[in-house]
Amino acid sequence: MAFAQNVENSTVEDIYALSDGERAELLDGQMYMQAAPGRQHQEVLGILYRRIADYIEYKNGICKIYPAPFAVFLNADDKNYVEPDISVICDREKLTDQGCKGAPDWVVEIVSPLSRYMDYLLKLSKYQSSGMREYWIVDVLKNRITVYNFENGSMEEYSLNDIVKAGIYEDLEIDFSKILLSLK
Repeated sequence: MAFAQNVENSTVEDIYALSDGERAELLDGQMYMQAAPGRQHQEVLGILYRRIADYIEYKNGICKIYPAPFAVFLNADDKNYVEPDISVICDREKLTDQGCKGAPDWVVEIVSPLSRYMDYLLKLSKYQSSGMREYWIVDVLKNRITVYNFENGSMEEYSLNDIVKAGIYEDLEIDFSKILLSLK
């Protein structure tokens, strides 16, 4: 969840200066405070993380997967800092002790009521221009998964009853109907 705080011209140092327990993201120097995610959000996050991580491990893949909170310094600057719900990074040179310097290959954001504007508009634009390969927006309330494959310029929408194929892998498919069943 996110909401704008009127702090323009912020940098990553302002993020680091937040009090314990406070989280925020930074897009073009504008700070957006993060509220704690709800139970359903965390359940979806946990299931997706497990499915993707199990796939990477089974395939002996080189990519690394990180759940939020995990620092991503988009464009490797001090004006764009995000904590995607799930980040998959295949170029290990981007990884440091602080997080990821540059765009992950694949990001999944799970929409919360207060994060809708951030996930659908602000982050979409930043992610597309950062060199990210793929971006998923999982919106349980709207029964929708929106998949942006920036490499081929496509966008597809699915329902939570569909099987969705990951674009960065040849054979990773996630059956969202099973995730939906676990939420009941």
